[in-house]
Amino acid sequence: MAERYLRSIRLLAECFHAFERQAGANIRCRTGLTPPQFDIIATLGNTCGMSFKELGERTLITKGTLTGVVDRLEEKGLVARVTQLEDRRSTLVRLTPKGEAEFERVFAPQVAFAKLPFSNYDEQDFEALEKELAKLHANLTGHEPKAKY
Repeated sequence: MAERYLRSIRLLAECFHAFERQAGANIRCRTGLTPPQFDIIATLGNTCGMSFKELGERTLITKGTLTGVVDRLEEKGLVARVTQLEDRRSTLVRLTPKGEAEFERVFAPQVAFAKLPFSNYDEQDFEALEKELAKLHANLTGHEPKAKY
């Protein structure tokens, strides 16, 4: 049956969208941030900052949206752009002290919330899920996932 994979793709997409809806609603309600703003703050937390290129690669935000989201976070005083002395064309985005405090306030509660749907998973469940997702990723991209979670 050539279309058998469609059921699996549909289920995968439905899971992703349900997770994204729940997580996004929780982020907006509990933090007052948009999901892309939270994504940037969470990605920059515990780092010395990142270039726009690196930030774009590590977040789920499209390149065209990234600058606008950073602009709004900068207006809120949560991030700052820092021009690199060794290469003035390169700009780092880093959390301000206010942004660091925001990271501390919002990150752990969101991680705890996002963990809830997995509360009945054991180590074998996670290993099986990750094995299949890595296999699908490799088939889609031609290489193993970059990050080893």
